[in-house]
Amino acid sequence: MKVLGTVAVLMFASVLSYAEGSKPCEELKADIAKKLDAKGVKDYTLEIMLKDKDADGKVIGSCENGTKKIVYSKTTATAKAPAGKP
Repeated sequence: MKVLGTVAVLMFASVLSYAEGSKPCEELKADIAKKLDAKGVKDYTLEIMLKDKDADGKVIGSCENGTKKIVYSKTTATAKAPAGKP
């Protein structure tokens, strides 16, 4: 549930950043990552893609005058296998 709230906040923030002008993609990606880390979100990826490309995940920002987008994807933590008996 925390993740959904965080994503909603980031989507709102990306709308505000779009209103104030286009940012370079790497700068916007770093800002979003900083906010996610501050909220304690773990196991995620942010990917910069061309606007027209299909993405697995949620688009949470656009950059470089709307020609590219930033996609948020939740990754699963790799579970460690239990130690077996010798």
